[in-house]
Amino acid sequence: MATYNKRGYKAPKPEGEKLENVEDLEQDINVNEKDSTTATVFNTLDETASRTEEFIAKNQNIILSVVGGIALVVAGYLLYSKFVSGPKENEAASDMFQAQQYFKQAVEGTVANDSLYNLALNGGEGKQGFLDIIESHSGTDAGNLAEYYAGMSFLNTKQFQKAIDHLAKFKSDDAFANAIAIGATGDAYAELKKPEQALEFYVKAAESNKNGMTTPRFLLKAGQTALTLNKKADALKYFTDIKDNFSTAPEAQNIEALIGLAQ
Repeated sequence: MATYNKRGYKAPKPEGEKLENVEDLEQDINVNEKDSTTATVFNTLDETASRTEEFIAKNQNIILSVVGGIALVVAGYLLYSKFVSGPKENEAASDMFQAQQYFKQAVEGTVANDSLYNLALNGGEGKQGFLDIIESHSGTDAGNLAEYYAGMSFLNTKQFQKAIDHLAKFKSDDAFANAIAIGATGDAYAELKKPEQALEFYVKAAESNKNGMTTPRFLLKAGQTALTLNKKADALKYFTDIKDNFSTAPEAQNIEALIGLAQ
């Protein structure tokens, strides 16, 4: 049986009894363990602590190894980011700069400029093109972005299957860029006279990121492609979506006429 001294407990005194000193204000109270929640909690904590100490004592080498391993992984990641990954990304981005300039000039031209797209793909002025970046900087962000640029360059130079292959390898957390790549894949299938596949990618592009720019654009293409496939109910759904939710978009200008064709 354990004994607990509760300080501050004032025991009742017979009326009129004189208190000799402060000690008379306190009494020791014996508490039976089976009736004491506090005692039970203390005993449980003691037992748990003992078991924990015993486990640590028996397994300290394993625990230290695990902790040390985690520390090494964290340290390794930080060192890799600073001395390996970071410099690689910087080098890849630098190597791709000229190819991006060729691509930008081609896109901003008033007419399609195949020579600029080819320079962007294969390089020029002693600089690497997107295809070189993909090969020499695989696994970097620049290498991934080069897949997108290569796909769009092949699309604009009418090499549609190559466009599909490269766009399929492009992965991005940017919802807008992802939607553009998916929609461009639909364009490539449309050019290859594969409307079923084109429709699939147009719908996927429209649904991947709801916004006022890409969504109505690819809804319109999905509706037009559905009409060519005689899927009027689907076409009506896509056209109506534009009318109801994107009425201010350029794609909505002739939407009533298209809805009439789909009905």
